[in-house]
Amino acid sequence: MRKLVLFALSATLLCAADKPEKGFKSLFNGKDMDGWTIAKENEATFSVKDGAIVANGPRCHLYYTGKVGNHTFTDFELKVDVMTKANSNGGIYFATQYQEKGWPDKGFEVQVNNTFEKDFRKTGSLYMVQDNKEKPADDDKWFTEHIIVKGKNVQVLVDGKKIVDWTQPEDWKGANNSVGRMIAPGTFALQGHDPGSTVYYKNIRVKMLK
Repeated sequence: MRKLVLFALSATLLCAADKPEKGFKSLFNGKDMDGWTIAKENEATFSVKDGAIVANGPRCHLYYTGKVGNHTFTDFELKVDVMTKANSNGGIYFATQYQEKGWPDKGFEVQVNNTFEKDFRKTGSLYMVQDNKEKPADDDKWFTEHIIVKGKNVQVLVDGKKIVDWTQPEDWKGANNSVGRMIAPGTFALQGHDPGSTVYYKNIRVKMLK
């Protein structure tokens, strides 16, 4: 009986932890990919298991196309709980838009990489804009990436620790001269990077700031 009570208490605490904080709206129901659209390449890379979106397989991206904010966000706070397996790479895009194939042409990637050996850019990096070389989180443990965009300023925190604080310059021509790498209204996307990488995303929530 005592074990049953403890199990029920643990389950309750888990559910409570997955509820968005006050002011935030959930973008993922924990059951299926309702409100999300998979790119038309390697679609089996994404699945839902145990309340999380799992990315494992060849390159693919999963775009938020749901009702919240009409999937268009300008000033916002986005929080995503993430867990990586060893030597895994992933990412969270913002200011992007759906495309059928390839790496997203628009928007910015916030890196997910604690121990992936082929890329020095670690978790929390604003990819190729303000890169972080030290891992702020561990594999096999849940951590929270918190992305805040206000005007032209972007901040990225990992478990409350600020990793990025960057303001887009007036003469900005895009990261690596890519005109799509601009702060602009857009949606979010999750990245499936490669078959050797396994990344879990859950408790995806957003707070609109205007």
